[in-house]
Amino acid sequence: MSSTVASAPRTEPPRDRLDLRLVPVALALWAGTFTGLACTWGAAAAVGVFVTVTTVAAVAWMRPSGRRRAVAVAGLCLVAGLAVGASRAAPMHGGPVTDLAEAGAYVEIEGVLTGDPVERHRVAAKPAAEAMEAGDEQTYVVGRIRVERISGRSLSYELRSPVLFVTGETSWAALLPGQRIRTGGIVEPSRGRAPDVAAVLRPRAGPELIGAPSTASRLTEPLRAGLRASVSGLGPDARGLIPGLVVGDESLMTDHLRQDMKAAGLTHLTAVSGTNITIVLVVVLAVARWSGLRSYALPVVGLLAVVGFVLLARPDPSVLRAAAMGVVAVVGLAVAGRRRGLPALAAAATLLLLIDPWLARSVGFALSVLATAGILALVPHWQRAMWWLPRPLAVAIVVPLAAQVACTPMLLAVSGELSLASLPANVLAAPAVAPATIFGVVAAAISPLAPTVAAWSAWVAGIPAWWIATLAHWFAERPGATMPWVPGAAGVVTSVTLALVAVAAMPLVLRRPVVSLAAGAALTVGLLRALPSPGWPPPEWLVVACDVGQGDAVVLRAGEHTAVVVDAGREPAPVRRCLDELDVHTVPLLVLSHFDLDHVGGVRGVLDGRHVGRALVSPLREPADNAADVTRRLDEAGVPMSAAEPGQRIAVGDQLTLEVLWPRRLISAPESVSNNASVVLDAEVDGVDVLLTGDLEPAAQRALMRSEPRLSTDVLKVAHHGSPNQHHGLLTGLDARIALISVGDDNAYGHPAPSVLDTLRAGGVRTFRTDHDGAVAVVRGPAGLGVVTRDAALAP
Repeated sequence: MSSTVASAPRTEPPRDRLDLRLVPVALALWAGTFTGLACTWGAAAAVGVFVTVTTVAAVAWMRPSGRRRAVAVAGLCLVAGLAVGASRAAPMHGGPVTDLAEAGAYVEIEGVLTGDPVERHRVAAKPAAEAMEAGDEQTYVVGRIRVERISGRSLSYELRSPVLFVTGETSWAALLPGQRIRTGGIVEPSRGRAPDVAAVLRPRAGPELIGAPSTASRLTEPLRAGLRASVSGLGPDARGLIPGLVVGDESLMTDHLRQDMKAAGLTHLTAVSGTNITIVLVVVLAVARWSGLRSYALPVVGLLAVVGFVLLARPDPSVLRAAAMGVVAVVGLAVAGRRRGLPALAAAATLLLLIDPWLARSVGFALSVLATAGILALVPHWQRAMWWLPRPLAVAIVVPLAAQVACTPMLLAVSGELSLASLPANVLAAPAVAPATIFGVVAAAISPLAPTVAAWSAWVAGIPAWWIATLAHWFAERPGATMPWVPGAAGVVTSVTLALVAVAAMPLVLRRPVVSLAAGAALTVGLLRALPSPGWPPPEWLVVACDVGQGDAVVLRAGEHTAVVVDAGREPAPVRRCLDELDVHTVPLLVLSHFDLDHVGGVRGVLDGRHVGRALVSPLREPADNAADVTRRLDEAGVPMSAAEPGQRIAVGDQLTLEVLWPRRLISAPESVSNNASVVLDAEVDGVDVLLTGDLEPAAQRALMRSEPRLSTDVLKVAHHGSPNQHHGLLTGLDARIALISVGDDNAYGHPAPSVLDTLRAGGVRTFRTDHDGAVAVVRGPAGLGVVTRDAALAP
C-alpha cells in the first residue's frame, strides 16, 4: 500500500527547465526605469551614453553567440528604461507646478481625480477651548489629481501634471475617480512624501464639480456601495474585511483589525493582490467549463471576468499590477507550466513598467513580481517533494511558502522585521479566502437588484471572513509573531543568503515528513515565545525606551523580571515584544502620562501575559473615548486605577523610587490641554535620575520649571517626541547627560525637530532616538552611564 502512495507523485508533470531568456530584458528595463525616475534629462542622457558605450564595447569584445545578442538587448532595454523614466519624472523635477510649489503660491486648478480619495486619521493638537470636546484624532482626506490647468501669480498654464491633495474637508472623500473638478489652494513641494507627484495641494475649500465621474466609476460605484450596505449587519471584523477582500476597500476596517492583519502578514488579502484575481479567474473558468464552454470561449470568458473585476476594484496601477500577476500565475501553473510561466511574468512586468514607469519604485510591485516568480519557479518542485500529503494540502502549504521565501529579502529590507506568523497565518487563512471573496463578489454584483439576497450572500462571506480576522488577532498577539532583523547592508546580505539557502534546502526538508513536522514545531515554539536576541537586552539595564513607532513606552527596572512601565505606545504588539525581550513578568505600576492614543493604544500589550499591580493615570480624562477604553481594559484585567497627584512618592522594590511632579494645574494656553496634563515623573533607578515628561508643551514646561527650580536629571525623556514646541530651558537647564526621543520613522509631523536636536547637541547632551537606533537602553558601565541601542547590539 505504501508503494502505491509513494508512486503518486510520478504522475505529476515532468520537471521542465526554467526559460529565463526574457528575465534579463525585464530586469534591464526595470533598472533603467528605476534610475531614470531619479534623474533629470541631462543626468539620464549622461548615464545613457555611458551604458551605450559600455554595451557596444562588450558586444564587440564578445564572440558571436546568443549571449552577445542578450547583452545587446539588455543594454538597449536599459537605455530605453532610462528614457521612459526620465520622461515621466521630468514634470517632478521642473515646470510650472514645481515652480509655484517652491514659492508656496496660491493657485486655481482644474483637473481630474485619478483615484479614490482616502480618509486618514492623525493625532492633532487641540486648543484649550476645544480640548474638552474634541478627540485627539483628526480626519483628513488624501487623493491624487491630474492637473490640466493651473493659474497662479497672474499666469496660467495648460499641462498634465499629477499632484497629491491633502485636506481636512471631508466632502472630498465622496468624489469618484474620473471626476473633473475645480479648486483653489496652496501648493508646496512634495519633498519625498510622494515621489511620483509634482507638488502637494492643500485646498482651501471643497471641490467645485465641473464634470461627471468616469463611465467606469459610474457603473461600478453602485456595486461598491451595495457591497458596503450588504455587510452593514455583520460584526465589525467581517464588515470591514469583506469589502477589503473583494475590492480593496478598507474604509470600514477598524484600526485594531488593520494592525493585527499587518502583524500576521495578511495585509495583502485586502490590497487587491494577484490572489483575488486568481480566485475570481479560477472560479469563473470552472463555471464556464461546467457550463460546456470549451476552446477559444474560455480565454474570452476569463478575459471578461478579469476586466470586470478590475473595473469593480478601480483600474489604478496597483489593481492592474495585481491583474497581470494573477493572470500570469494561473496561466503559468494551470496551462503553460513554469517553463513558459516565467517568460510570461517577465513580459507582463515589462508591459506594466512601460504603462506606468513609477511601478519601478513601488515596493508593492516588486513584492508582486517576486511572489509570482517564487510560485512559478518553486511550487511545482516543492509540491512534488511533499509526496506524503494529499495534493490540495501540499499546494496550500507550498504556495504561501514559496511566495514568502521569494519576498522575504525585500520585506526585511523595507520593514526591518521578520514575520514568523506570516506563513502559518496564510496557510490557515487560505481555505477561507476563496469563499469570502466569491460570496463577496456575488453580494456586490446583485446588490443593486436584490439587496436582500446580497445581504444573505454577504452573511455567508462573513463566516470565512470571521475566521481570517480571528487568525489575524490570534497570531498578532503571539509573543514571537514578529522579530526585528539585522539593520543595514548586513541585514540585506544575510536575508538574501538565507533565502538562497532556503530555496536549495527546502525540497530536502519537505520530502521528509519527520523533518517537516519538526520545522513546523520549531516555528510554533518561536511564535509562542519571543526568541532571544543575542546582545539584547544588555545585562543590568536601568531604563529602556522601547521602539513602538510614533508613541511612547519607557521601562524602568525595579528588580529581576520586574519593571515599571510608563506609557504603552499606539499598538499592543511593539510594547508586548519589548517587554518580552526584557523578560519582564511583573509590572507593579503602569503609568499612563495622558490618554492620547499614541500613549495608551498599546495597553493590551502590557496586560497580556503579565501581572500588573495598579495603574496611575492623568487626572484629565481626555480624549474621553480613549480614557473609557483604557478604564474598561484595566477593569477587565482587575487592575485598580487612580489619578496621579503632585508630590506623590512611590517606592518600587529597593532600587526604584518615583515622584509625581506634574500636573499641578491645567494650563490655559493655545496648546493641547491633554498634552499639558501629562503626568511628569522624576524617577531614581539605582541611583540614576530619570525625568519623564510625557507630551508637555512649552507653557506647562515653563510652569514645571518654575515649580521645581532646582530640578536636575541624568536622563531626559524629551517631551512630545521631539516636537519643535519646546521650552529650551527644559532641554538644556537640567544638566542631563542623555536624552531619549521616542519617535516613529513614518511620522508626518517632522519629529524630532532639527532645532531640538541642535539645542541638545549644543548643550552637550547625548541624544538617542528610537526611529534611528531602535530600542535604547541606559546602562551603568565602568566609565559611568552608557547607552546600548538595540540596532547596534544586533548588528554583526
